[in-house]
Formats: sequence, C-alpha cells, structure tokens
Amino acid sequence: MLTDDELTKLVTGRETDRVERKESLAADRIREAICGFANDVADSRLPGVVAVGVDDSGVPTGLTVDDDLLLALAQMRDDGAVVPFPSMEVRALAMGDTDVAVVVVEPSDSPPVTFRGRTWIRVGPRRAIATPEDECRLVERRRLSNLPFDARPVFSAGIDSLSLPQFTLEILPQLVAAEILERNERPIVQQLAALHFTDPDGRPTPTGLLTIGLSPQDHIPGAYVQFNRFHGNDLGSEVVISRMLSGALPKVMRDLDDLVKVNIETRVDFVGQETERRQPNIPFDAVQQIVRNALIHRTYEASNAPTRILWFADRVEIQSPGGPYGQVSIDNFGDPGVTDYRNPSLAGVLGQLGYVQRFGAGIAIARRALAENGNPPLELQPKAENVLVVVRY
Repeated sequence: MLTDDELTKLVTGRETDRVERKESLAADRIREAICGFANDVADSRLPGVVAVGVDDSGVPTGLTVDDDLLLALAQMRDDGAVVPFPSMEVRALAMGDTDVAVVVVEPSDSPPVTFRGRTWIRVGPRRAIATPEDECRLVERRRLSNLPFDARPVFSAGIDSLSLPQFTLEILPQLVAAEILERNERPIVQQLAALHFTDPDGRPTPTGLLTIGLSPQDHIPGAYVQFNRFHGNDLGSEVVISRMLSGALPKVMRDLDDLVKVNIETRVDFVGQETERRQPNIPFDAVQQIVRNALIHRTYEASNAPTRILWFADRVEIQSPGGPYGQVSIDNFGDPGVTDYRNPSLAGVLGQLGYVQRFGAGIAIARRALAENGNPPLELQPKAENVLVVVRY
C-alpha cells in the first residue's frame, strides 16, 4: 500500500505511466485510466494512481472531496464497465489545506482489462488503445497461480468445446467496440483469450465454457439447474414439474425466465365495472434477480451440486452451492454495498451481455419488488457450504 508521502510525490510530480491527474469527476476518462493502470503494459508491477481534484501541474483545484465523490469512484470497480473487475483502493489525500481523491490501481493478474470493449493501456504519460500486439503480450502475461477459478484453463476441454459461430456472430459484437471489430486484425484465438474465454494456450476457461460452451456440464459437473415444483409445502409433496436445465448460461437464464413466468400465478381483481388489476402471487423480478445471483456467484470449483430451485405452494427456495465469498461474510450477507465476486470474469461478461441489471443490486431489487407486491420480506440463509434464499407468497 502506498503511503500518503508516496502518493503526494506521485500526484505533484510529472505525469508518467504511473499517474494521471483529473481536475474533476470525468467518469469515462477515469475508467480508461483505471483500465490502463490495471493492464500495466510496461510490466512494472507497480500500482498506478488517478488523482481527482488536481490540475495538470499537480496543484489542487478545490474540488469538494466528500463521501459522494469517493463512493462514485469506488463504484467504478464493479459497475460492470471495466472488466475483469480491477483491484483498487479509493481514498482522500490531504494536500495542504485541501483534499484530493486518489484511486490506487494494482496491476491485474488477469489482463487484458477492458472498458466498454476497448483495451486501454498507458504509453508513457498518455492513454492509448492497445494494438493486437499489445493485447497478445497482455494475454501471455497472465499469472496462472493467482487467477480465480473462472479464468483458469479447463484441461479436459478443447477449442472444439466452444461454439465459435455463436462467439463470432452473437458475443463479439456485444463485448468488443465496433471500431475494434472493423479493423479485424485479431485472429479468433486471440479474441477468445483477450475476453478470458480461453487461456493463452487456447484452452477453454470456465468463463468460456459457461458462456459459449456446447456442453459445459461435460467439464464442469455442477453447471446445471434443477427445478422442481411441488404440490404442497415440503419435499414429500407430489412433484408437479421437474426440469433439468443445462447448457451455456445465457440460454439457461432465458429458459429460466420462461419457466418462472409460467409458474407465477396471477389473480385478477375487478375494480369498478370496466377496469381490472392483475396481481401476481410473486413478482417475476424478485425470483429472476435471486436466480441470476445464484448462477453468477455460486462455486463451480468446489461442488458438483446444481443450483436448485424448489417451488412450493407457499414459497420458492433458491439454493446456490458455495457460501459467501471474499469480503462478504455470513454476518454481513445482503447488507447494502457489501459485494465481492467469486467469478469476476464470468460476472463481467454476463453483465456486458445484459444479464445483470446492476452489479451489487440484485438483493435490493428483489426486496423492493417483494415489498411493492405485498409479499413477506426476503429471507437470506447463508452458510459456509451454500446460500439459501427464500421468497414467500
């Protein structure tokens, strides 16, 4: 961790490949800088600093550095615009009688890091979009021992385990900026590696298999969803519907949306002579958010169990293998603003594809939907080995 004295020297010194200064909250430019420092194309293995509230010479501008500004900067870590999520620290730095905000960004163990489909790097004191050669160097520099499970190679899978037509026609246009695609200078093996779908040697990762895999369950045994609907309120009740949903997660999520909608019951109340009000027994948004959270945040490494959805006559139970992760604990699970990502590459890809409404907000959205619909509060039951969420109606 950089000391205040070290930060002050960087902020007030000349602008180099380790520091960038901004007079105000220029959000997109700051995200580009974060991306560039995380990629560390010079391989300095030293943190970079974005200083907000100073001019080009390092003199404070008098920008108000309050909790709102620091929160806005901190949220850039996991708002889904920069992926994989960078490792960074945000804090206020006292400079004389005023404060400036600093974002300290650590080099990524899993480059390239992109912002809205573009790989930004530092070339001396300026930002630039990476060339294909730069991206190739970044991919080759991944440090396997430090990678999360979703970015490691799956040795039982080969390139033929992925749907390359789907990748080219459906996924690439959503993940990579149009002008980068128009240049068409990157071979497909490099494109796959740059998006963390394969490792530098072309072996599929869990992110690749779970996004465009032809049969992910062949290589990740727990990569499926078991859906059971019961006639009564316990496991001994008659099973009315039983479905096993497997395949790539985008398709599984779409199929689950349809299945959830079919199982929601709607009551029609007539108001007056000509109007009616349709009241679902359970709000779709609440179930969708919790199910998607379960699929994104579950462990795919430490358990071969599926994600389970058990639909009873009075409630829906969603069980996700793997307990709370990182800074999320059993005690603070579900608290506003407390987030972490067991599968950061997978979460980033699914967010860019539109399967995450807002990072870190799934539980809040579900709680609000239940309250507005008049349902009982959401029940969270985290354990070390799994997380159970109960939605009652």
